Amino acid sequence: MRIPASAAAVLALTTAPVLAAPQVVTDLVPTGALVQEVMGDLGEVRVLLPQGASAHHYQMRPSDAQALQSADLVVWMGPTLTPWLARASDTLGGSEQLRLLEVDGITLRGYADAAVDDHEAHGHDDGHGHDDHAHDDDPAHHDDHNHAHDHDHGDHDHGDHDHAHTGTDPHAWLSPANAGPWLEAIAATLSEQDPDNAATYRANADAAAARIAALDTQLRDRLAPHAGDRFVVFHDAYGYFTAHFGLQPAMAVSLGDASTPSAARIDQIRTQISQTGARCAFPEYAHDDSLIATVIEGTGTRLGGELSPEGGMLAPGAGQYDALLTGLADTIVACLSAE
Repeated sequence: MRIPASAAAVLALTTAPVLAAPQVVTDLVPTGALVQEVMGDLGEVRVLLPQGASAHHYQMRPSDAQALQSADLVVWMGPTLTPWLARASDTLGGSEQLRLLEVDGITLRGYADAAVDDHEAHGHDDGHGHDDHAHDDDPAHHDDHNHAHDHDHGDHDHGDHDHAHTGTDPHAWLSPANAGPWLEAIAATLSEQDPDNAATYRANADAAAARIAALDTQLRDRLAPHAGDRFVVFHDAYGYFTAHFGLQPAMAVSLGDASTPSAARIDQIRTQISQTGARCAFPEYAHDDSLIATVIEGTGTRLGGELSPEGGMLAPGAGQYDALLTGLADTIVACLSAE
């Protein structure tokens, strides 16, 4: 039976292939979780950092490089946190980038300072034409789409280094107040690449933002009774969490993820423990907990459970941003509330 030409044309239109959602690669579990929330079931986000690896000193595998080369979009915190990805990003070619530490509307803080002024207080031109991209210590460089697209990265200095503790703390995902602007930026970026699904991206982002805001309130209520309690952590990564939830600043044994504290530093922390009556000390996932045990030896400080600021024990997926924050709160409360 021959199909009339007009019917064939209609059939061709109705069976036209639907364009696939953008292929997205991210750096960490919390980043990937936020992107997956926005994408929903339209695509699967690839997270580069495997469970148990260091975000600061990870060595990329060939499969990671291949994923980056084939990505339509790379979403990551920025070079301050992951210098290994910063080096790779220089060779990405046409892949678009969204650096979350450069998104307007978030709050950043310095390692030794109170929160850095909100990015909305800074005026910047379009982020596509910077000459030097000196973002490591001042990541307030944005484009005029409320999210930081980058295509040209020729002049970064990406040598291996520990955190610069006079600069900006990159662990900004530990403040849930930053999740809303990030979800908005992710939805806007995906919508530019995939306008047919823009409404879905926006609805998903709004739903995730509302859920995280509700979680924020719940965690504040749980942590409020411990606002005056002092505690010790493995390294200086929890400033956003403690500041946002009204906790005392954590005493960090190590000032960088890979740095071994000197004997003088250990003595300094032990003195602080004695002076403040620190109730708990928390080792960190994928790091030797013997250092924490040494610091609290002979004190009345209780050894708590492992913390993981990067969600290193979590598998990638939607909902894991919530799980990361909840896990930190659960572990902290469990120790601080123990008799």
